[in-house]
Amino acid sequence: MSQTFEFYDSRAREAATEAKEAVLDNVRERSLRAEKTWRGLAEQARKVKIDRERALNEREAKRLAEEAAVQSSAAPEAA
Repeated sequence: MSQTFEFYDSRAREAATEAKEAVLDNVRERSLRAEKTWRGLAEQARKVKIDRERALNEREAKRLAEEAAVQSSAAPEAA
Protein backbone atom coordinates (compact mmCIF):
# COMPACT_ATOMS: atom_id res chain seq x y z
CA MET A 1 0.00 0.00 0.00
CA SER A 2 1.45 3.33 -1.05
CA GLN A 3 1.17 6.12 1.47
CA THR A 4 0.94 9.76 0.50
CA PHE A 5 2.57 12.92 1.79
CA GLU A 6 -0.79 13.94 3.23
CA PHE A 7 -1.06 10.71 5.25
CA TYR A 8 2.42 11.06 6.74
CA ASP A 9 2.00 14.79 7.36
CA SER A 10 -1.27 14.16 9.17
CA ARG A 11 0.39 11.60 11.45
CA ALA A 12 3.25 14.03 12.14
CA ARG A 13 0.77 16.74 13.15
CA GLU A 14 -1.03 14.28 15.42
CA ALA A 15 2.27 13.32 17.08
CA ALA A 16 3.16 17.00 17.55
CA THR A 17 -0.18 17.63 19.22
CA GLU A 18 0.34 14.63 21.50
CA ALA A 19 3.77 15.97 22.45
CA LYS A 20 2.35 19.38 23.33
CA GLU A 21 -0.38 17.85 25.46
CA ALA A 22 1.81 15.25 27.16
CA VAL A 23 2.21 15.50 30.90
CA LEU A 24 4.89 12.85 31.23
CA ASP A 25 8.36 13.48 29.84
CA ASN A 26 8.69 10.00 28.33
CA VAL A 27 5.38 10.36 26.50
CA ARG A 28 6.42 13.78 25.18
CA GLU A 29 9.78 12.41 24.00
CA ARG A 30 8.12 9.43 22.33
CA SER A 31 5.70 11.72 20.51
CA LEU A 32 8.50 14.02 19.38
CA ARG A 33 10.44 11.03 18.02
CA ALA A 34 7.30 9.86 16.23
CA GLU A 35 6.76 13.32 14.77
CA LYS A 36 10.34 13.41 13.49
CA THR A 37 9.90 10.00 11.86
CA TRP A 38 6.56 10.89 10.27
CA ARG A 39 8.01 14.16 8.93
CA GLY A 40 10.90 12.24 7.38
CA LEU A 41 8.50 9.82 5.73
CA ALA A 42 6.36 12.70 4.49
CA GLU A 43 9.38 14.38 2.92
CA GLN A 44 10.45 11.12 1.31
CA ALA A 45 6.94 10.58 -0.11
CA ARG A 46 6.95 14.14 -1.47
CA LYS A 47 10.30 13.60 -3.19
CA VAL A 48 9.15 10.29 -4.69
CA LYS A 49 6.03 11.94 -6.09
CA ILE A 50 8.07 14.77 -7.63
CA ASP A 51 10.57 12.30 -9.11
CA ARG A 52 7.78 10.18 -10.59
CA GLU A 53 6.12 13.21 -12.15
CA ARG A 54 9.45 14.38 -13.58
CA ALA A 55 10.17 10.93 -15.06
CA LEU A 56 6.68 10.77 -16.54
CA ASN A 57 7.11 14.20 -18.13
CA GLU A 58 10.51 13.22 -19.53
CA ARG A 59 9.11 9.99 -21.00
CA GLU A 60 6.22 11.89 -22.56
CA ALA A 61 8.57 14.51 -24.05
CA LYS A 62 10.78 11.75 -25.46
CA ARG A 63 7.77 9.96 -26.94
CA LEU A 64 6.54 13.17 -28.58
CA ALA A 65 10.01 13.91 -29.97
CA GLU A 66 10.27 10.41 -31.42
CA GLU A 67 6.78 10.69 -32.89
CA ALA A 68 7.67 14.05 -34.47
CA ALA A 69 10.89 12.58 -35.89
CA VAL A 70 8.99 9.68 -37.44
CA GLN A 71 6.42 12.04 -38.94
CA SER A 72 9.06 14.38 -40.35
CA SER A 73 11.01 11.51 -41.89
CA ALA A 74 7.80 10.12 -43.40
CA ALA A 75 6.65 13.49 -44.77
CA PRO A 76 9.11 13.68 -47.73
CA GLU A 77 8.07 10.20 -48.84
CA ALA A 78 4.42 11.22 -48.95
CA ALA A 79 5.13 14.26 -51.15
